[in-house]
Amino acid sequence: MMLVETKARIGVFAIALGAYLPQFPSLVPEFEGQYADFKKLIPDTVDIADGGIVTTKEKAMDAGDKFRAADVDLVILQLLTYATSYNMLPAVRDLDVPVVLVNVQKKKAPDYPNTDNATWLGELYACGAVGEMVADLERAGKRHAVITGVVEGGDPEVEKEIIDWCKAAQVRRRFRNTNIAQIGRPYPGMMDLYIDETNLYHRMWLYTKQFDWEKMWAIADNITDEDAIRAKAQDILDTFDIEGGATIETVWDMAKYVVAFEQWCKDEQLGFVASHYDGFAQGIAGKLDSMLIPAFSMLIKQGTACAVEGDIKVAMAMGILKVIAGTGQLSEMYSIDFNEDICIIGHSGSGDADISQAKKPTMKIVPVFHGKTGGGYLTQFYPPTNSPITFLGITQDRDGHFKFVVAEGVNEEGPIFTFGDTNMRMRFTCGARDFCNRWSEAGPTHHMAAAVGRHIDTLLKVAKIFNVPVDVITR
Repeated sequence: MMLVETKARIGVFAIALGAYLPQFPSLVPEFEGQYADFKKLIPDTVDIADGGIVTTKEKAMDAGDKFRAADVDLVILQLLTYATSYNMLPAVRDLDVPVVLVNVQKKKAPDYPNTDNATWLGELYACGAVGEMVADLERAGKRHAVITGVVEGGDPEVEKEIIDWCKAAQVRRRFRNTNIAQIGRPYPGMMDLYIDETNLYHRMWLYTKQFDWEKMWAIADNITDEDAIRAKAQDILDTFDIEGGATIETVWDMAKYVVAFEQWCKDEQLGFVASHYDGFAQGIAGKLDSMLIPAFSMLIKQGTACAVEGDIKVAMAMGILKVIAGTGQLSEMYSIDFNEDICIIGHSGSGDADISQAKKPTMKIVPVFHGKTGGGYLTQFYPPTNSPITFLGITQDRDGHFKFVVAEGVNEEGPIFTFGDTNMRMRFTCGARDFCNRWSEAGPTHHMAAAVGRHIDTLLKVAKIFNVPVDVITR
């Protein structure tokens, strides 16, 4: 359950050539039935703006009005039979979202001797208009994709692709409807993390809300609901194994801050948080600083991506993976085991409890956070072993354009570091040395996000929606 809910908006319509309908009246109920069945493939996780069955330019314009009014994140078009492109173009002319052309034939194969024109056009036309539509979308500067399949007997590939596109659209809606909080500033000198927040808003639709640490120290002062604090303390105990043991009383203050941060995320509509504290860690500042890592981990668990070191770009990457994959863990290159030809990848700090599928997350107190101010609670998460993992880095070129860097590998069984940081033993098909070279040459900044599973195909859809290039390193 997301702390801040968003729901993608999908424009859906179908097209057919108007000239066919008076010639073959049986096509009208046929197409109405096919379109009604097609809409059932759209998951109920999204809202549909229904443009209907379009057979004229005027109906296409009406569909376009609906899509613009709904501010759709994506358009899905069912090609029922042959249609000219004037049935499509007015519906998408003023939109800056991809158009997914779904070319599904009703029957698996013709009954050749018993097929007349109406049957061919209504049930067997694997659409010759697809190329025409793409040609005109190209000339109009529109992004596009094609899905071909069959209705008879069901088509899991078509269903998977549509669900994938809806997940990708959900990322766009999350960026448009939520904000990113920047608390403090990036880690001093990490210039790869520095960002122009106005450029971020123009290119990625994500608005930055700036917060000063002095305001954050008082965030829990008005939290007095003891039942809510007690329930959150139990949630923390259920989420983490705490070194030396713990009770509701020992995590009470932490729970109070988590309740406060959750309310803050809801009030400010925060889907992402990037923070770094570089003060003296004394008094109330030191108290909050010591428990920020587990507190932010509790937010990540609920879908608000919280990145350390003030890294806005990796917070975005974590949020993208959380939306499409259900997990989003901050990571960086740690080490290489040349004997085993594996990369050790991980990070200290807050993380995603949902990625800790091999073992319950652990929490322990340390006197010093390496390279950072203060000390306090460290958390370690344990991604599943012998399991595929996807990595996403987000970077920028010299002109401020964003780029995705993606890779897939397998987290292998074996020894890991135990000093309190999440880490994985990653084997890549290209080998550890080449992975390090290729990933680094893509200029991804030193942070990336990780998720359980193989998700490059979905990330390519997200990139098409955001209109950003992708470097695929290995899969």
